[in-house]
Amino acid sequence: MADHDLTSSLLPAESSDRVDVILRIEDDDGVPPVQINNQNGNHHDPRLCFSNPYGFLGSDGFSVPEMTTVDPFRNNTPSIDGVYEWVKIVVCIPIALARLVLFGLCLLVGYIATKTALYGWKDKENPMPKWRCRLMGVTRLCGRCILFSFGYHWITRKGKPAPREIAPIVVSNHVSYIEPIFYFYELFPTMVAAESHDSIPFVGTIIRAMQVIYVDRFSPASKKHAISEIKRKASCNRFPRVLLFPEGTTTNGRALISFQLGAFLPGYSIQPVVVRYPHVHFDQSWGLVSLPKLMIRMFMQFHNYMEVEYLPIISPRYNGKESTLEFAKRTSRAMATALNVVQTPHSYGDLTLLTKATEANQETPSDYMIGMSKMEQVSSLEVVDFLDKFLSMNPDSSGRATYDGFIRALRLEACAVAEEIFSFIDIEKMGTITFKQYLFGSLHVMKLQSFQRSCELILTECSNGDKISEQKLAELIRPAISDLNTDKAHELFKLFDTDGDGKISKNDLCGCLRRNPLLIALFSRCLLPSL
Repeated sequence: MADHDLTSSLLPAESSDRVDVILRIEDDDGVPPVQINNQNGNHHDPRLCFSNPYGFLGSDGFSVPEMTTVDPFRNNTPSIDGVYEWVKIVVCIPIALARLVLFGLCLLVGYIATKTALYGWKDKENPMPKWRCRLMGVTRLCGRCILFSFGYHWITRKGKPAPREIAPIVVSNHVSYIEPIFYFYELFPTMVAAESHDSIPFVGTIIRAMQVIYVDRFSPASKKHAISEIKRKASCNRFPRVLLFPEGTTTNGRALISFQLGAFLPGYSIQPVVVRYPHVHFDQSWGLVSLPKLMIRMFMQFHNYMEVEYLPIISPRYNGKESTLEFAKRTSRAMATALNVVQTPHSYGDLTLLTKATEANQETPSDYMIGMSKMEQVSSLEVVDFLDKFLSMNPDSSGRATYDGFIRALRLEACAVAEEIFSFIDIEKMGTITFKQYLFGSLHVMKLQSFQRSCELILTECSNGDKISEQKLAELIRPAISDLNTDKAHELFKLFDTDGDGKISKNDLCGCLRRNPLLIALFSRCLLPSL
């Protein structure tokens, strides 16, 4: 045994050419392998640790943010429960039939009056002439009779509408299809509505008489035009008030979701209005209940309660220089306080996610909502695309997808890099992933500073300039998937070749990786020397 002094090492120094060993342990239950890394101490370059397939981009992992447990869209009485409700329905059948007749008659008379008021009117860019407005009074009276037929025999009001000259814009929470009918009768305003409403039989004709400002929520050009029209009509006292539902969709009335900014961008004073529907046995909110079912249940109630409260006017601070966002937040807080409800970061995009999850028979579809208004650098349409991709993984009813479904949806085969990608997303190490893990993991990768640069570097690896052939794509990916076969390479090529022209352009590549950012790990071996 060699002699040792107090300063010498008890163990011999390790060889400088020591190679890291990665052990892959896989059980018999099909759970993705656990990776154990043996690393070279302080001399280890984290970008070379492929147990994190995105370490080469500078990623050190991600987490799923805490989410609110409030579901602002849930109708509490989606079905008929209890003896009292069934007895009431039986008793109200004759009443419901009479109400249905009254509804149809009022709709027909209102439609005829509206067609008469619109007949021969060409200049619809300017305010409706007074004699036509007086004729629309018949339709407005029919609107009140329609509310009566739905069981709103009296409506409790608190406060009064402010003069149009003082507050040209009115904003309201949105719970049901009842509020637009009420405001049509009460204020006869110019509303901002989705373009799809124009095609509704009878109703489309009536709302056209209100000189509705149509908007496509997914079109930036349409939004810009709508804001211009809001500003133009609000600035002219000859037009009626402009009414907006800044939530952009209906809720259950027990929460106030994030506001769109269209009502606040013009910078005019605003009068908020809040609507409540007190109830015990029948929740009148729209939610995910079908319109015919909701109407029938309204017909079969003895009376439906509705309360409308006009709040004090809110004006922009600092001589009109207050930011649009702060103006909207102050208005939202005032309305939430009046309603005594919480404010949540949900938006119309969350309702879309909820609807898709419900259609996919998920046990708790509310788990798929993410508070869309807090999402940055990603649109609601892109998030919906991520949900479609996740649902293609065939998650179980509890909302968890397996490794096999994951690689099938991404058109991968079982291999080391696919296991690493799945393990990266599976932050709970349960062998399954949730939609939120898949979404936030994908967004984490997409938002890394090196992600966009990596997309551009992939193109520089092509020998023929700005296009990638199928053969070249296979060459770029093969270092990560050594046993890549021709069929699987062709499947991946079809995924990247979005326009189907037989070549992958820059737009194809960047578009595909933005929709499937996790796939950039396939290029990690060829990108690492350039980053």
